[in-house]
Amino acid sequence: MAIISSNIGDNDFSLRKKELRLVDSKIIPEEKIKHNLNLARPVSLKEFIGQEQLKSSLRIAIDASIYRKEPLEHTLLYGQPGLGKTTLAFLIAHEMNTKCRIATAPAIERPRDIVGLLLGLKEGEVLFIDEIHRLNRLTEELLYSAMEDFRLDLTMGANRGARCRTINLPRFTLIGATTKLASISAPLRDRFGISQKIEFYTYDELKHIIVNFSRFINLNLDDEASYNLAKISRGTPRIALRLLRRVRDYAQVVKKTNVVSINLIKKALNSYQIDEKGLDSLDRQYLSFLNQNNNIPIGLDSIAAGLGDDSSMLEYVIEPYLIQIGFLMRTPRGRVLTALGKKYIDSKNDNF
Repeated sequence: MAIISSNIGDNDFSLRKKELRLVDSKIIPEEKIKHNLNLARPVSLKEFIGQEQLKSSLRIAIDASIYRKEPLEHTLLYGQPGLGKTTLAFLIAHEMNTKCRIATAPAIERPRDIVGLLLGLKEGEVLFIDEIHRLNRLTEELLYSAMEDFRLDLTMGANRGARCRTINLPRFTLIGATTKLASISAPLRDRFGISQKIEFYTYDELKHIIVNFSRFINLNLDDEASYNLAKISRGTPRIALRLLRRVRDYAQVVKKTNVVSINLIKKALNSYQIDEKGLDSLDRQYLSFLNQNNNIPIGLDSIAAGLGDDSSMLEYVIEPYLIQIGFLMRTPRGRVLTALGKKYIDSKNDNF
């Protein structure tokens, strides 16, 4: 079980279809390694860029908890991948002057795994469970009494020899993170006193994040370049920083420079087949498939079969951004291109 405890030649760069997508908002192995990416993370809510309404609500709740000398109420953070849910969990713990212990729901396979986590907590600590919608039923049910009454109700043995045992727990804060709010059962969801959605970031917020991080990786971006990169980052800091690191690779290896202009960004991203809208080859293949069917609504499974991809990947990875920028509509009869989406894909030449 993975548990972390903490105090607080251009063609050589091209991206092939089956390789990892740079514009995928899920975390990649490179981003799990502690390097200068972590140095750029905020260390307080005040330093956290964006999410002003969420930060204001959390600030009030945290200050109230500190005033009453109580742990923060259990908190549920939901939104698309890469928006800062894990970072916010660490910041909440930092503001409460306590530790944040991290686990991912898929790694909590057996009831004894969650029991071990809960018994290892100290008074006031934060337990952060990522992908909490993926908890299995038995594990989830153990959390009910732990969240409500700070106790574990365990059944020892089986059949006639079974006996119940209650273990008192220190008061703690559970922070759950999910990209699929609807997949969390109502009994679990209702036990969170605070529920906050993390929104996509504005261009200006992403530009601020990009400029800050560029200093840590020794890149000199002008305003036009940083804003252009923000516009194609799909409203997601993780994607913005990933693209910035790839631009750095291109600048240093191909152009032998640390000075980045908008023209250099365009050349770098073009080598990865990412265009001015932030769309890559998979996005364009999806749009082209719909366009070839004369705008007749098409079911998701049919699209997946036509493209040779998994329907879940299309639904949760490809489609959200296409809908966000107004290129795609989901209807009861299937998926259809909007006029804007058709205009875009018609304008692309076949050999992009």
